Order: sequence, then C-alpha cells, then structure tokens
Amino acid sequence: MTEQRVVLNLDEAGVAVDLPRLEHAQDEVQQVPYRPVDFRDDNLPNALERAAAWLRKAESWLGEPMDVIAIHLDYDDSNTSPYYEVKLLCNDEDLAGAPKAIRELERRASP
Repeated sequence: MTEQRVVLNLDEAGVAVDLPRLEHAQDEVQQVPYRPVDFRDDNLPNALERAAAWLRKAESWLGEPMDVIAIHLDYDDSNTSPYYEVKLLCNDEDLAGAPKAIRELERRASP
C-alpha cells in the first residue's frame, strides 16, 4: 500500500482558498480548532440570513454537510460595534476543505 499525501491549498487564515468568502465586512472566520464563523449586524434577521446563505454555499462547495458543532448568539452593546453576533462553530478541517481534497485524491487513485 502506497501512502498518499493530501495537499490543501490554504490561505493565511488556514482556510481553503476557494472556500466561499464572507461578503460582509463585519463577518469573520476566527482562530480556534472549531472555528467560529462570525456574522455581525445590528439587525438579527440579516445576520441569520447571511449565516444561512454562507452555510448553503459552503456545503455546496464542500460537497457534504458542514460540521457545525454549535450556533452561538451574542451581543455587544457598545456604541462602536454591531449589536448582534451570530457565530457558527465550524470544524477546522471542513473550513480547510479536507473532505473535498480527500475525495479528489481518492477519485484520482481509482482506476
């Protein structure tokens, strides 16, 4: 059996370069093993809609359901930040595109 190495094309944040990008300037992917993907807005339905739209795109790109361990709702009542923070706690490997890369490697290795 020959060992094959999976090579991931990651950006400086450690996520796949072709992962659908967050479209709003106040949204971000944070840095932890299960990484929060954060959607911030003064309007909660807008933040939830952006989270759902991004999750649909990310799952379509990944080719399988994204491993989301939790959804966290928080708020920031300071004057300088959007009030609501909706966080999807996503698996780091999914954000990096590992399942997609492994499937591609297996597809290429099949006769």
